[in-house]
Amino acid sequence: MPPRYEPILRIDHEADPPTPRAAHTGGGAENRTPLRLAVAQPPCVPLDVEQNARAHADAVRAARARVVVFPELSLTGYELQAPTVPLDDRRLTPLVEACAEVGTVALAGAPVAGDHIGVLAVTGGGVSVAYRKMCLGGVEGQRFRPGDTPGVLEVDGWRIGLAVCKDTGVAAHAETTAALGIDVYAAGVLESARDAAVPDERARRIVATHGFWVAMASFAGSTGGGYREAAGGSAIWTPRGDVAAGVGTTPGEWAAASIR
Repeated sequence: MPPRYEPILRIDHEADPPTPRAAHTGGGAENRTPLRLAVAQPPCVPLDVEQNARAHADAVRAARARVVVFPELSLTGYELQAPTVPLDDRRLTPLVEACAEVGTVALAGAPVAGDHIGVLAVTGGGVSVAYRKMCLGGVEGQRFRPGDTPGVLEVDGWRIGLAVCKDTGVAAHAETTAALGIDVYAAGVLESARDAAVPDERARRIVATHGFWVAMASFAGSTGGGYREAAGGSAIWTPRGDVAAGVGTTPGEWAAASIR
């Protein structure tokens, strides 16, 4: 009997015929193509969803990846009193259109209904909630409720486990998500410049324990909520712990890697 957090979200790219590939678990062949994965740290205007959605759209068009991961609360900035973002919000139209144009699944951060810190899966077909942050940090609990289930998004046969910031520092979160049989652990995070080493430390610890790809999109520049200088440094780590692609501290940068 499947666990209660199934079914997962599935998004298939029907235009790309799959090619056989060995399963990461050693369990046989899987029909899937290489996945181009990107992490992006767009400039942020606190509380301006419309402007931020346009910046996300620019990153999607620039990266031209199948999946683009964005930071925590990327559509509103780290403003804990920001209103929830409805799934049919017209301000997201530029991002939906960019995803349709490129064939991208954008994983963007926003407050979502139920008072959760959410990860939105944005495609050319619309917007859905893919995950709700489970491990809240600091004062987040004064506004938000923790999610109660891990999130896995399946794209073209690749299983992407989802996380948000503090989730990545809680070993049980990675363990619970890993139990769903994932290929990638993807997180949107926010750290101050003085804590710039934290995402790399967490990513390497997760890789050492579980041996899958890790992608972290980290806010850069000012994000609201008292973060005048966020760390940036978004990156993708291989199952060996090497950095496959990464960027510096400048808002607007992105990096991509092909996962095989």
